[in-house]
Amino acid sequence: MSDKWALLRDLTTGAEAFGLGHRTLSVLKALLTFWPERELPADPDEAIVFPSNRVLSERLSGMPESTLRRHLAKLVETGVISRHDSPNRKRYARSKSGVIGIAFGFDLSPLARHAETLASAAASVTAQRERIAVLRARLGMLRQRLAEEDAPDVLIDAARLMLRRRASEQDLAELVSRLEAALPTPELVEPSLQPITETTKMSASVARNERHIQETDKAISDSESAPTSDAAPTESSGSAETQNAITVPMITDACREYRAFFPDQPRGWHDVVSISQRLAPMLGIDPPVLQEAQRIMGHERAAVTVLCLLERASEIRKPGAYLRRLTQVARKGSFSVSAMLAAASRRAPTPALA
Repeated sequence: MSDKWALLRDLTTGAEAFGLGHRTLSVLKALLTFWPERELPADPDEAIVFPSNRVLSERLSGMPESTLRRHLAKLVETGVISRHDSPNRKRYARSKSGVIGIAFGFDLSPLARHAETLASAAASVTAQRERIAVLRARLGMLRQRLAEEDAPDVLIDAARLMLRRRASEQDLAELVSRLEAALPTPELVEPSLQPITETTKMSASVARNERHIQETDKAISDSESAPTSDAAPTESSGSAETQNAITVPMITDACREYRAFFPDQPRGWHDVVSISQRLAPMLGIDPPVLQEAQRIMGHERAAVTVLCLLERASEIRKPGAYLRRLTQVARKGSFSVSAMLAAASRRAPTPALA
């Protein structure tokens, strides 16, 4: 037994793989409304519905019967439903004492029997859509960076045109690779020397404050091996300490580039971590690199780091390699996410007064 609406949802998501259009799916949805139960049995001939074409047409807001017959034939051809015809091809049921003994019409049970196939197709389509969304976001960022670097117009135009059409995953990936190869190498201070080096010289008082933040954060790192009652079971105690030392409003004030992709305000640490995990591929950070950063830094500190890297996306050629190096620094207990956030805050533009 399977939930008929869950089956329809999976089929709708993976419809393209089965060659089904939205109007054919609307006919299937109408057929499902004639099955009184939410659960659909998988046994043959156990889920037969028998509406006439006229009744089906009415439920479909007056769909012409010729069109209806075409979509019904498509559903049968695809194997989503099957026919259980009477000798004269009429649809009806014979019952005795209120119990249907035999019915002729459309059997919906094939839909339930294909539940695993439908779920797999839906998951595959969803994963591909997410990969395409990441590639499109990455392409948009690269286009902006190339425009700032006065790159050849042919590359910038290629990115612009591809973003305007429904491009395949392969086409997007190939163009992203071309644009990444065309990026000039920026002059960056090696992160092993100073992960959060500023482009402008800090004042003496700011430098003293940052040293204090680094020392505080170092103390947090040193205490990560000692469990605390407030630490989540899957997180390091260092990440729990980060939640206490850094607030979500502090992050959203300092890091603003993420809003171009996720305009909704994060409501808590869960949202911050979720946003960072979706941003990481856009920055070219591979999953193993992010997972190692989360393991060493804790999910929250790794999330803040990713958001800070996004702020410097125009300066950092390989954010993945940069994060890997920061993780190595964090493993030695020398990395300060608080200081990195403070540096991002100083770079953030001051809001204009109304």
